[in-house]
Amino acid sequence: MSLDSDVIVDRRRIRRKLTFWRVVASLVAIVAIVIVGVLATRSGPAALTASGSIARVNIEGLIRSDQQRVEALERLEKSSHAAVVVHINSPGGTTAGSEQLYDSLVRLKAKKPLVVVVEGLAASGGYITALAADHIVARQSSLVGSIGVLFQFPNFTELLKTVGVKVEEVKSSPLKAAPNGYEPTSPEARAALDALVKDSYAWFRGLVKDRRGMDEALLEKVADGRVFTGRQAVELKLVDQLGDEKSAIAWLVAEKKIKSDLPVRDFKLTPQFGDLTFLRAAASITFDALGLSSIARQIEQAGVAQAVDQFALDGMLALWRPAASN
Repeated sequence: MSLDSDVIVDRRRIRRKLTFWRVVASLVAIVAIVIVGVLATRSGPAALTASGSIARVNIEGLIRSDQQRVEALERLEKSSHAAVVVHINSPGGTTAGSEQLYDSLVRLKAKKPLVVVVEGLAASGGYITALAADHIVARQSSLVGSIGVLFQFPNFTELLKTVGVKVEEVKSSPLKAAPNGYEPTSPEARAALDALVKDSYAWFRGLVKDRRGMDEALLEKVADGRVFTGRQAVELKLVDQLGDEKSAIAWLVAEKKIKSDLPVRDFKLTPQFGDLTFLRAAASITFDALGLSSIARQIEQAGVAQAVDQFALDGMLALWRPAASN
């Protein structure tokens, strides 16, 4: 019996020591993950690369207000990158988000030479973003323009009549929360929206006129809401040159005296902890070692959740998209 007791005690002692060192190893792994994650979040991959390079910034998809993006561009201002190439492939988004991004790029341009390359699309808010640069390069088949503003809202009035539903409301004034989609839009509400759209449109037109040096006649021609190919956009002064990233870098070398042999490195605007695959895997292994397998599975699946894009856009839109067929 005594021997059995000693064996049991020894096993418990070994188990406690093993658990202790597992916890220590897990804590060390977590600290390492946090340190690398903070570096990647604050400065992007550029923090781990040599200085003296050209930063490549990608603006893709719908543009919304984004404070993380603003802060990332502010960090880029203070970085050792010699210049910035901004690649744009966006149909636009909210006018407020596009204005915020434009202002951030203008501040960045005051600190570092900046050139824009239009990939597939720079329309509406995407074109507002491009206007921050002094030089815009586009591919021949890129789509550029869509200078205009819209305010869209669904109206369910006829549908509610069909199903026999009526929405009651009490509001402080006739234009409060108008239009609401549950009743016909009143002339007063439509006039109020029209004033908002025209005011934002005037701001957009003025920005194009000032930044691209257009006269009124040319501005009238390009500001009717259409998109133009890159070839057309050069003729209309919407872009400066046809080409790609190499063309943009050649302009930086010729006009901004940037060294021609500098490497181009990606600078992420909104890096997320969950986007870093190797960190997510390390975190999963760590939590598995601690016996927290359910948390580990959630971490593994986080990347999938982040890939789901939410297309709910609120407020005034500077957005281009082909009309749906009837």
